[in-house]
This record gives sequence, structure tokens and C-alpha cells, in this order.
Amino acid sequence: MEKEIQFKGKYNAAVGRRKEAVARVRLYSGAGNVIVNGKSYKDYFTNPIDREKIFSPLELLGLSKKFDISVVVAGGGKSGQLDAITHGISRALVDYNEANKTTLRKSGFLTRDPRAKERKKYGLKRARKAPQFSKR
Repeated sequence: MEKEIQFKGKYNAAVGRRKEAVARVRLYSGAGNVIVNGKSYKDYFTNPIDREKIFSPLELLGLSKKFDISVVVAGGGKSGQLDAITHGISRALVDYNEANKTTLRKSGFLTRDPRAKERKKYGLKRARKAPQFSKR
């Protein structure tokens, strides 16, 4: 189920990950349009704070209106997908210009967040929740 790419021309590509989400990001030179899974990012992420977070690596470098971004993201929930997209954009910006690496690294955009769901253990209800203890 490959999504159609909206923009044309040369691009810088990268993959971002968070929890179970994987985002494939392409940066094209353009005017600041963002397409996520064939939709506008405003339609895909309804929360305004989430929308701002997509552009945080670009704003850090002062490149917010320089690129059109095409994203195909799968897996996980909205929060994991958002962080995966941010991670992917950051990695694509390093591919675009290696000098961006130090700035993005210091701000923590290039570090893949290793936190993931802990597995359920036998004898427990969830990963750590045990059944209620009964003395008698």
C-alpha cells in the first residue's frame, strides 16, 4: 500500500522511528508544504501543538519555509508517529547538510528515543501489575 508522492525533483530522504512507528521522510526544496500519508499535515494532526512539533527541527536551523516535506508513516499511535516524523526530518536535514548535525544533536533531535512498551510477564495482569494479594 504505497502512498503517492506529491512533490517532484531531487530530495533528501531519511527514516525516523519511535515506539512502533516508522516514518519515511523526503525533503524537497519548496515553500514549506507538508504531506503526511497523502493528506495535509493539518488534516492528519488536529492538535495545534502537534503541528508545531513537526517544524521544530526546521525552526531550530531557520529553514522552516525552505522545504516541502513528504512523509509516509506507519505503525504506532499519533504521538509515536509525530516523534518518528520529527526524528526523520532531523536525519534528512543532516543528509541535506552535514553542518546541521552538531546543532540537531545538541538539541536531542537525532537521538532515537529507546523507550518502548514493556512486555507482559506471566502471573501478572500487565507488565508490572500483580493480582491483589490475599493473606487468607
